[in-house]
Amino acid sequence: MKKLLVVLCVVSCVFLTAAAAMADSINGRVGLSGRIGFLVPADNEVYAYGDVETDAGFVGGGGLIIGLPSNFALEFDVTYAAFEGDDYWGDNYDFDTTNISLGLQYRFANLPAQRLVPYVGAGVDILMSDTEDNLGNDAKIDTVVGGHLSGGVDYFLARNFALTAEVKFVFAPDADIKYQGNHVGEFDPTSIATTFGIRVFFN
Repeated sequence: MKKLLVVLCVVSCVFLTAAAAMADSINGRVGLSGRIGFLVPADNEVYAYGDVETDAGFVGGGGLIIGLPSNFALEFDVTYAAFEGDDYWGDNYDFDTTNISLGLQYRFANLPAQRLVPYVGAGVDILMSDTEDNLGNDAKIDTVVGGHLSGGVDYFLARNFALTAEVKFVFAPDADIKYQGNHVGEFDPTSIATTFGIRVFFN
């Protein structure tokens, strides 16, 4: 029994060491990411009632990551964010934004702690938003194209499975808010999101 335990311990150590040694590079590998967290949006001007102070909200989504040579990676993500706001008169507004994002990462692989892989990234974002007031009136917000800067870390529990955490700053020009065809305000898509999730690689 003791010999069996020793063998199992040795095999486990070899497996974990191999996983750690191979986890830092995703060159030529493809994976899926899923994440959830919170978003801090910019304030907005809606319905000519002045500034609408927005609260932190929910953000979640996922996408595809493709490892490229020289420590680079291409990432395609789709996330959904929902948050609320209040104007000076106490009226409430619900906002939601779908972000289609294409970005390039530089990954700091080959560090002494090989399971831990920090990265920085930048890319292009297409932001599609809507809003609704407390009376149920829907207003359309123009789709805008912006960009993002991001930084995060992947922690590999095994070669094909990692935990991930990221901070992402999204910036874009103000979008027109229209109700029944009339311009009624400006929506600022700028935000900072902090998310946590997983990555699963298939090769």
